[in-house]
Amino acid sequence: MAKPAKMQNLVTGTEGWVWARAWMTIILLCFLADQSHCSLQHVRSAKKTGNSLNFLVVGDWGRKGYYNQSEVATQMGRIGEELDIDFVISTGDNFYEEGLTGTDDPSFEESFSGIYTAKSLQTPWYSVLGNHDYRGDALAQLSPSLRNKDHRWQCERSFILKYTICPHGLQSGGGSADLFFVDTIPFVDHYWEPSKHQYDWRGVLPREKYLNQQLQDLSVALEASTATWKIVIGHHTIRSVGSHGDTLELFPQLLPIIESYGVDLYVNGHDHCLEHISSVNSPLQFLTSGGGSKAWRGMKQGANMEGLQFFHNGQGFISVQIQATLLHVVFYDVQGNSVHELNLLKEALSES
Repeated sequence: MAKPAKMQNLVTGTEGWVWARAWMTIILLCFLADQSHCSLQHVRSAKKTGNSLNFLVVGDWGRKGYYNQSEVATQMGRIGEELDIDFVISTGDNFYEEGLTGTDDPSFEESFSGIYTAKSLQTPWYSVLGNHDYRGDALAQLSPSLRNKDHRWQCERSFILKYTICPHGLQSGGGSADLFFVDTIPFVDHYWEPSKHQYDWRGVLPREKYLNQQLQDLSVALEASTATWKIVIGHHTIRSVGSHGDTLELFPQLLPIIESYGVDLYVNGHDHCLEHISSVNSPLQFLTSGGGSKAWRGMKQGANMEGLQFFHNGQGFISVQIQATLLHVVFYDVQGNSVHELNLLKEALSES
């Protein structure tokens, strides 16, 4: 078979094919490098048989079992078994204090695989990066090498999960849920002028292009979504009365998008507490689940208390159960006690 004409004009013979392979490698690397700006990869579409989609959310946890991380993990295992969870979401700051040093960092075993050992937690863990993760080798957490070490680990900068709930076998009728994971770290200005910490910006530069692409992709994905329930997950707070407070950079950039497309929940970590705040402008609910380990930082002085429904100054996690017309959230403390609940209702849609 004749070689393509354009290739023949460039290379001939064995040496030519070596150069051709080299050029193809360069082109592929350039393509992969450009993928750092392609946000919201579609990770999974699935049909969930049963009456509800069930999952846990925990954040700010990776401390090798200390600061009650192990105690929280134990209660997550218990609640996970009771609810027969489908997966776990991590809202970031997966490994303290400086992320991972590489894919062979023993912290992965010491803070993740060796801590969340309950049978119910041997299910996919969908994670975003936190600011502490960016202080180390951020690419290590995105590497397939970690999934080879622990099959549960699924960490991307930004991605989408799409679930159809099927209470009657594989037939639809139980509603659907789209979960949009976003990378909030590059939005925050002071990380770009650090006084004592360095951040791993590989795959993020140029910053403006990265952020614009992510916002555009999120807008397109939300507009296209026909899911009954829409949930956006990021590390940083939008609204919070915790020690970090509101993330002001997200107000003019991320918030208008998720409110305009009818997102039901924005779920985050970053503040080491549990909280629930209702938007005063839309049905959007802000949920903080950042109590995976070290906590007790209290409220931010002068915090905006508008819309505050619940604040817990301690460790814990949350559960989410999604049905066609009901979304049920429970907040648990470090002992596994239910300390707050949220129910969102939607009218049933008649099937044609």
